[in-house]
Amino acid sequence: MIGRVIAGRYELTEPLGKGAMGQVWGGHDRGLGGRRVAVKLMHSGHLASLSGSADPEELRERFERECRVTAQMDHPHLVTVFDAGRDDDELFLVMQRLEGSDLADHLAENAPYPWQWAVAVAAQLCSALVAVHAVRIVHRDLKPGNVIVRPEGRVVVLDLGIAAVGSAADTRLTRTGALIGTPVYMAPEQAIGTAPVGPAADLYALGGMLYELLTGRVPFEAPEAAGLLYKKLHEQPLPVRELRPETPPVLADLVHRLLHKDPQGRPGDAHEVYEELAPLLPGPGAPGPALPLDPTGPFRRPVAPWPPRPAPPPRDAVPGFGPPPPTGLAATLEEVRRLLSFGAYARVADLLGAALPAAVAEHGASSPIVRSLRKQYAVTLMEAGHHARALPEISRLIAEYAAERGPHDPVVTQLLQDEAICRRYLTHG
Repeated sequence: MIGRVIAGRYELTEPLGKGAMGQVWGGHDRGLGGRRVAVKLMHSGHLASLSGSADPEELRERFERECRVTAQMDHPHLVTVFDAGRDDDELFLVMQRLEGSDLADHLAENAPYPWQWAVAVAAQLCSALVAVHAVRIVHRDLKPGNVIVRPEGRVVVLDLGIAAVGSAADTRLTRTGALIGTPVYMAPEQAIGTAPVGPAADLYALGGMLYELLTGRVPFEAPEAAGLLYKKLHEQPLPVRELRPETPPVLADLVHRLLHKDPQGRPGDAHEVYEELAPLLPGPGAPGPALPLDPTGPFRRPVAPWPPRPAPPPRDAVPGFGPPPPTGLAATLEEVRRLLSFGAYARVADLLGAALPAAVAEHGASSPIVRSLRKQYAVTLMEAGHHARALPEISRLIAEYAAERGPHDPVVTQLLQDEAICRRYLTHG
């Protein structure tokens, strides 16, 4: 599959994961100078099992609907769709490839998660949900693995691929009542499957994510889906403040209302949730450490107009020209964010490599910030084409994460894929 070219244009380079409606691959757009993209591939057989129909025209209609509803989304907190079509027996959807960390990894690497970060993530998700629900779409599978935290702290929602349009004309496409979503974050009414799923189901999932960010655990756990559903229907999650006493009472109360078993008991909509979160958000200029992938960044340092996009200055540039070299970790991270907006991966790799010794001395080799910097350094080396330098860094991270979390942890799995890509490039060029 690696090296396959979709529609004569999109070259697949690495597997990124599996979603409810197919596989997702990283790749390059040969038609636009090698722009990095994510390509979702969906086989008709898998779609048939999901939709409950083997009718090719129905499957095509469902896919085309996905493309329509996803492509009309133009929002900073939603992934951008570039292209869609058919290739052999598979349907494909080409999307923006985003730098950053998925929220599941971000939580694992920054535990205990600051409650201010949790608020910032939830507020940005609310902004996305307001836009989604405004066009009668329900995401249905909102979860940490479907959310990316970008280097500047902006949160982006992925995979509107299983969204269900709430119009009567489209309900027949999900007439089988098949459950689509992730059980841990699924609203009770969605899990039972006896009533239409509306925006309130996404609010329940948001509540489950916010609960997990604040407490480090999901609201309900059970070894089997039936046991999980029973708890969702008949039990209450442990109070947030019992597990995380420093959580503001108003925030804890909001989380529990989002997790109300009755959709009518939840907040009215995502805009209402945002308004409840807004007083807890930091304002422009609020103090705080400069950390990579800090979701409070867009609030403390609102996005300014993009600067011109000249090529980054060469390393041997004449003194006095170009930006001065950054000093200190905070300044380095600001420069990293700026250079990433240009795609200047080689320069970013150099900056991170130079910053790591000082970060280790200040924070300790095993600290979350150093681990995050090392991971970003390794990934940036790969993006810059320095696979020989990236490989040992990735291998060390694999050993550390596997020893700490086990060999099947999602972070370990992703790093193993990165390691395989490096080895393939070093072997075959």
